[in-house]
Amino acid sequence: MTTKTSSAAPICEFLFVIVCAVLVRWFTSLGGYSGAGKPPMFGDFEAQRHWMEITYNLPVKKWYHNSTDNDLMYWGLDYPPLTAYHSWIMGAISHYINPEWVALYSSRGLENPLHKLFMRYSVIFSDLLLYIPAVCLFMYHSYKKDSKKCLMSTACALIYPGLILIDHGHFQYNCVSLGLALWGILALAQDKDVLGAVAFILALCYKQMELYHSWPFFCYLLGKCISSKKENRFLKLVRLTVAVLGTFCLCFLPFFKQKGSIFQVLHRLFPFERGLYEDKVANFWCSISIFVKLKDMFPQKSLIYLCLSVTAVCLLPSGLNLLSRPAMSRFKLTLASSSLIFFLFSYQVHEKSILLVALPFCLLLPNYPFLSFWFLHISTLSMFPLLVKDGLILQYFSCQALFALVVLMLNKVMPDQISKKKSNSLFNWLLRSMMFLSISGGLALSIGSLVVEPPKDKPDLFAVFTAVYCCGHFLMFLICLHYIQFTLDRPRSNPVKSNSSPRKNGPPERKKASDGHKKIKKH
Repeated sequence: MTTKTSSAAPICEFLFVIVCAVLVRWFTSLGGYSGAGKPPMFGDFEAQRHWMEITYNLPVKKWYHNSTDNDLMYWGLDYPPLTAYHSWIMGAISHYINPEWVALYSSRGLENPLHKLFMRYSVIFSDLLLYIPAVCLFMYHSYKKDSKKCLMSTACALIYPGLILIDHGHFQYNCVSLGLALWGILALAQDKDVLGAVAFILALCYKQMELYHSWPFFCYLLGKCISSKKENRFLKLVRLTVAVLGTFCLCFLPFFKQKGSIFQVLHRLFPFERGLYEDKVANFWCSISIFVKLKDMFPQKSLIYLCLSVTAVCLLPSGLNLLSRPAMSRFKLTLASSSLIFFLFSYQVHEKSILLVALPFCLLLPNYPFLSFWFLHISTLSMFPLLVKDGLILQYFSCQALFALVVLMLNKVMPDQISKKKSNSLFNWLLRSMMFLSISGGLALSIGSLVVEPPKDKPDLFAVFTAVYCCGHFLMFLICLHYIQFTLDRPRSNPVKSNSSPRKNGPPERKKASDGHKKIKKH
């Protein structure tokens, strides 16, 4: 009983970490947000409020269709049904508090202080309901034998700056989809595959960008089906298929009633006409556009096929490796690499989509704190130009500094797996020097963008520099992830060779004999 108590992190310490994480979110929410005081379109804050207005006032069949009451050109709903249902619930609560907050037409561009407070609290509540408990339970399940590692890992994942700055600063509900995905990962870690599949489909039905995580889920679950006993394979596959299709059908059920509604929803979810990427995103296509203008060289359809082909080819190695050897450690690495591949090479990428890559890196923090911290720092840097527009400069630097401090404490508790494998001090020194130079370069770039005036004919100069700088890092991280997956987890030496050696066989036999002697002694 004493061992169990000492091995688990005390509840009061977990509560302290959660309270600190919520306080960081609350302080961040005191800053600016997307589109504040910028009519006529405002920003993501207004988009979320407008969806509450539309879903609460209009019938379900009109949510995704253009009409006089629902102008799709003004923040038309372009997320899956679960987002719409969430907006409807928030809209109903909002209407109960103050009907003017979601009044059709007249509430557009509302910037009431009390309403802003309600919106901020709605994100914190969503975070507390889904994402924060999922992080705590996942870390506890994975590292419950080491209380310090468990506690510090939880703190690091909860204080990751990127998610806090976007959800509680810029204003979005990424914590919902990421939280649902994490519940799915937790279920898989506990061998509850059907529940894991259902949770992931719910995440996908909240945000279509969860497709970034779909390939590892598919390969892992299919790999487990193939590796299970012959008599259980088909039954396991049927259960998973029914769970997946059933969850999809339940989420989209209201849209099956009206002819053509499903196609309209899908059209809104995948707006290919918007282009290859948005703003100055730190992916491959945006970075090479400085030298090669693909948009001018190829028609839109060709670019879609190009992105699809490159993404598919890059996904194959890690996915097939996971399919042939399904294990949770390999699953987390594939989650990180495949989501990063989607971000770098897929079509229609937003800068905020890097949060989908950040989730698996948060889960890898306990094992690879050095690599994970480096990536998570650069991922937040990649969104710096967006955060500057939102007036979140102070919050950005404060959150980055706090995160670095917490990760430093984690690294003292648990040395990095790469450092343990590579005991060469010169190698470790080179790695740390590279990271120091990388972070220093990012800091200089971000400060430079604030104090140096760009040329008038190149107003986005620093945003482009930041995108290219971060993209170069992401390509390096992608290579590192594949290196770790394919080389650091090699199978052990052939047991046949070890059995042929009498020296190796000796000690186990003596151990067995001594064990037997102990048993006789007990009797």
